Amino acid sequence: MTATASPSASPSASGSGPGSAFAFAAPDGTLLAHRSHGSGDPLVCVPGGPADSAYLGDLGGLSAHRRLIVMDLRGTGRSGVPRDTSSYRSDRLVDDIEALREHLGLERIDLLAHSAGANPTMQYAARFPERVGSLALITPGTRAVGTVITGETRRELARLRAGEPWFPAAFAALEALIAGTGGDRDAIAPFFYGRWDEGARRHHAASRPDNPEAVSGLGAEGAFDPEATRAGLAALRAPVLLLAGEFDLNSPPRSVAACAELFPDAALVVQRGAGHYPWLDDADRFVAAAAAFLA
Repeated sequence: MTATASPSASPSASGSGPGSAFAFAAPDGTLLAHRSHGSGDPLVCVPGGPADSAYLGDLGGLSAHRRLIVMDLRGTGRSGVPRDTSSYRSDRLVDDIEALREHLGLERIDLLAHSAGANPTMQYAARFPERVGSLALITPGTRAVGTVITGETRRELARLRAGEPWFPAAFAALEALIAGTGGDRDAIAPFFYGRWDEGARRHHAASRPDNPEAVSGLGAEGAFDPEATRAGLAALRAPVLLLAGEFDLNSPPRSVAACAELFPDAALVVQRGAGHYPWLDDADRFVAAAAAFLA
């Protein structure tokens, strides 16, 4: 296993141009990177995967409204690989978010999380509710709160795309995955986009997780305590936006709606025609919803 990066091997970059990366130390000494896009009040963004945060881009132009502080989770992108691989667990990533808040010198942080990144972000909000100014969960993963997504729910959403030319092969692969008999995960990729066009194909090819150990470690035994997280979120007074994609198999609108009920002050938006990456499917609609909430 690669050791934690040393300061001389830091992923930080000089300058403050778009996408520049800056390093800070996690409590265990692992050097973590964050990238900055845009200007204005900071919005800390936690990617899914875990994967290189570059797949988020500037969230369809949201950087015109807020300064996006985009984390590279440990072991991904420009961040270092930890010595202790159990620190890939979702509950352990909470400490990295808190370290970034301290690094930025902010009393409270506005948070945006996508997909699997919503799990440590909700755990952070449950543990440190007083340090969250606002919370935007974009097509969120919900394992941290114990939401179960059934195979039939995924099938129902998939059938909405039955008129697409790619549907037969993608649906067959989905059935195999649900049944546990194999199935090609790349074959179901069209279900995650509102349009399976050349841009979606490029995005899919560029956004595959690059550290399988980090992916499997996120949900390792002990990573989640749904009852405790739900109790913590019930005490959160910050406003929360939950944005689902109409066609998203990963984070179905029904599951996102159930998650919204856990917060005292939550708004649910279902973006029409969108999949798992709503800022790609309709950037204007996504940015309008997110910016209105963040304002």
